[in-house]
Amino acid sequence: MTIKIRYFASLRERLGRSEDTVDFYEALTVSDVWYRANADQPLPVNVLASVNMDYVALDSVVQDDDEVAFFPPVTGG
Repeated sequence: MTIKIRYFASLRERLGRSEDTVDFYEALTVSDVWYRANADQPLPVNVLASVNMDYVALDSVVQDDDEVAFFPPVTGG
């Protein structure tokens, strides 16, 4: 099974890429997906995540062919 991962804004710049894919064979949460793709990078504090364009909690379980996206916290002014 495969998950597509997208990174936005400062996360994209920090990681040096905008997308990844992760193959898996067992249930994964959104935070598991981050660590599969970024084993050497801690999950940023207050990061926002979505699955198939719907915001979700980091403990949400992903399914085959889902798209998981990570966003830095958004502030306005």
